[in-house]
Amino acid sequence: MHENNKIHKVVIIGSGPAGHTAAVYAARADLMPVMFEGFMAGGVAAGGQLTTTTEVENYPGFPEGISGPELTDHFRAQSLRFGTVIHTETISQVDLSKRPFQLWREGMENEPPVLASSIIIATGATAKRLNLPGEETYWQNGISACAVCDGALPIYRNAPLAVIGGGDSAAEEATFLTKFGSRIFLIHRRDTLRASRIMAERVLKNPKIEPVWNSVPLETKGDTKKLTSLVVKNVQTGDIRELTVGGLFYAIGHKPNSDPFKGQLEMDADGYIVTKPGSSFTSVEGVFAAGDVQDKRYRQAITAAGSGCMAALDAERWLEGH
Repeated sequence: MHENNKIHKVVIIGSGPAGHTAAVYAARADLMPVMFEGFMAGGVAAGGQLTTTTEVENYPGFPEGISGPELTDHFRAQSLRFGTVIHTETISQVDLSKRPFQLWREGMENEPPVLASSIIIATGATAKRLNLPGEETYWQNGISACAVCDGALPIYRNAPLAVIGGGDSAAEEATFLTKFGSRIFLIHRRDTLRASRIMAERVLKNPKIEPVWNSVPLETKGDTKKLTSLVVKNVQTGDIRELTVGGLFYAIGHKPNSDPFKGQLEMDADGYIVTKPGSSFTSVEGVFAAGDVQDKRYRQAITAAGSGCMAALDAERWLEGH
């Protein structure tokens, strides 16, 4: 049980690269951090988006690559080694208007809150998925929500690939994938891209990218081990066609896991927590944000880890003055 009257110096909410890096730095600074790693928070296991990634080839220090869950296990073991106390629970509500800050655990909202002098929010963002028929079977076996993370993997090389979306991220992912795939289908439900003009022009000029306009995906198919095709429907004509593809990439956005903090912290229009430039400071003194919950631009494990380090150092310095 929690010592409900104890005020923790630092409480970390979230357990991806940002949360665990913050924990390692905070623990080594004798701040005795307490982490709530989440229990299927945002529909994802503790450890966050990395746990849904089979092969991580772009995290420094692992020249042979490492699986997402294994990398997460390394992060967790390192946090524990330096004394981080980890609870496999989700924080569902917070009150940032009082000092110490108050946090409630999911399913235990009627019990006394956890108390904290400072909070590091590292709850991440969850890639939006379409939940198409066959998606669960072929997730990470041909279907991904991150071309930059997965596009260079051997299964996608010299294969026809599909990207779903019409904004800047879809245009960027399609362009990025031309380095690896033989041909890229860009599937969009309208007949023009929402992407900025320069990105849209780059896509339309690229001979390897074939736009599939006015179309929506209906179903993913494969040989039970790997994706082999995508069924799409033209929303204007009703025509249905099956595209032979070895990879499908969602570029339809992410949802930052920031709901418990709405109305208490400054956020942008998409729900990302706003941090002061060059720091992890949020709009509330003593509350810091790191990783994908405040980063809509990069969203990589390594940038999340870096911002987790920043948050711990910022929190340590802030606590010294309070």
